[in-house]
Amino acid sequence: MKMKVSLTLNAKRYDIDVEEDFARFLILQMKQDFNFEGNNDLKLLLQAYVRKNFALYEQEKQALKLIEQIQTL
Repeated sequence: MKMKVSLTLNAKRYDIDVEEDFARFLILQMKQDFNFEGNNDLKLLLQAYVRKNFALYEQEKQALKLIEQIQTL
């Protein structure tokens, strides 16, 4: 089932439809990164984007390290 998630950027509200399970996860993450109930500026959006990409970068490094360790067993 689809669920609507909304965020306000530069005084404009954006609504996106995502699957309900993902929506619950997304809302929790967005509440950590944004003023979920109010307005957010583009600088805050960019900062959140960079933080999330850094986390993905770290996860990829860890995954590659685990793959290497498994291959050497």
